[in-house]
Amino acid sequence: MGQEQSSPVDESIPPQTLKDRSVESVAKYIRDGHAKKIVVMVGAGISTSAGIPDFRSPDTGLYSNLARLNLPYPEAVFDISFFRNNPLPFYTLAHELYPGKYRPTISHSFIRLLSDKSLLLKLFTQNIDCLDREAGVPEDKIVEAHGSFALQRCIECKTPYPEDLMKQAVSKRDIPHCLTPQCNGLVKPDIVFFGEQLPENFHRNRSLPSTADLCIVMGTSLTVQPFASLPSFCSNEVPRVLINLERVGGLGTRADDVLVLGDCDTGVRKLAAALGWEKELEALWEETNPEPKDKIESQEMPQKSKDEKLDDQITKLTKEIDESLKIRDEHTASLREQLAEKQEKGRNADEAASPATPVSEEQPKAETSDVTDKESPEARMPPHSTSNDELPAETDGNSSANTPLTGIGKPLL
Repeated sequence: MGQEQSSPVDESIPPQTLKDRSVESVAKYIRDGHAKKIVVMVGAGISTSAGIPDFRSPDTGLYSNLARLNLPYPEAVFDISFFRNNPLPFYTLAHELYPGKYRPTISHSFIRLLSDKSLLLKLFTQNIDCLDREAGVPEDKIVEAHGSFALQRCIECKTPYPEDLMKQAVSKRDIPHCLTPQCNGLVKPDIVFFGEQLPENFHRNRSLPSTADLCIVMGTSLTVQPFASLPSFCSNEVPRVLINLERVGGLGTRADDVLVLGDCDTGVRKLAAALGWEKELEALWEETNPEPKDKIESQEMPQKSKDEKLDDQITKLTKEIDESLKIRDEHTASLREQLAEKQEKGRNADEAASPATPVSEEQPKAETSDVTDKESPEARMPPHSTSNDELPAETDGNSSANTPLTGIGKPLL
C-alpha cells in the first residue's frame, strides 16, 4: 500500500471521530478512554535535539557531512558491498553515533509515558540510535524498521558478537571480526544496510496499525519505503496526529488528521499539557538526565548573546593569564630565595676555611658597616641574576618562563 493523495483536507469537512482537528480535541479523545491502542511512528527528527544529526537535511544532515570519509557517495557508508571492501568509514561514523553519548529527548520520554500508562500498542522507529530504549520504552514495544546498534553479528555466519567487545572496538575505531576461528568474517551492528532485507520483526508487525485507535507520527519525512506506508494502514476513522516541522506524506488529507507543525519536543509538550501530563513527563525525562540537577537549572537560564559569550571567554582567559603570572612570580621569588641562601652558605664556608689574621694593635680595625646586614637578598645576587628574564629556566621539560600561553581547540564534527 502506497502513500495517499497529498492534497490537504478541506477545512469545511468536519471530523468523523474528533470534535475538531486540534491538540485539545486529541487530548480529550485520549482522556475519555477512546485511545487504548496507540501506534507511534518516528524518524530522526525526534533525536536531533539530542545532538544527533538527521540524514537528509541539505546543510546539516549526516549525508552532507561525510566528505571527510572520502566516500564515493555519501550513502556508501551504509552500503553492504562497500562495507565488505572498506568497513573503516562506517566504524569512524559509529564512533560518533554509538549509544551512550546522547541523552533521550522529551519526545522519547513521551513515548515511554504512553507505555507506562498501558496506551502504547507499538513504536515503529526508523532510528538506529537506541534512544527509545535508553528512555525506558520496553524492547517488546519497539519495532526498529532499519535495525539499530542494540545487537551485532558476523555478516558471514551470522554468529552474535559480544556487546562489550563491540563497545571496545568502536571506542578504538577498530574493525571487529567474527570470533569463530574458521570464519573470521566482518562484524557489524544489526543496522539495515542498503542491499539488505528489513528485519523480520518489521514485516511481522507491519499491518499492526490497522488495529490501532490512534496514530502519532513524529519527526520523519516519510520518504523511505516501506516505512512511509505505515500511516496509511490506519482505518479512515482513526485520528492521526503529525508532530513535525512540515506536513509530509498523506498526513493532513483525512478528516481526523491533526497537524502540529514545529519541532517535535515543543509539539510533544503541547500535547502533554493538554492531557495534564506535564509534570509526569518532565519527571520521566529527568530520570534520563546524567548531570546534576543544579547544572541543568543553570542551563535553563536565558541564552546569552554573542557579545556576552565573548565577554565570558575574555574574562576566563584573563583569569587564566593572571593565575599563570601568579605562579610565575611565586616561582621567581622562590628561585631568588634559593640563590641567596646558596650564596650565604658559600660565604660562611669561605670564612671558615680562611686562617684567622690577628689584628695588630697598631693596625686600625676596619670600620664595620651595617650596610651589608641590611641589604636585601637581591642586592647580594650577582648582576647577571637580577633580571626575571635571565633566571635559570626550569629543567623538567614541562614549562618555561618564556613559553607563550596557548589555547587548545577541539574540532567540530
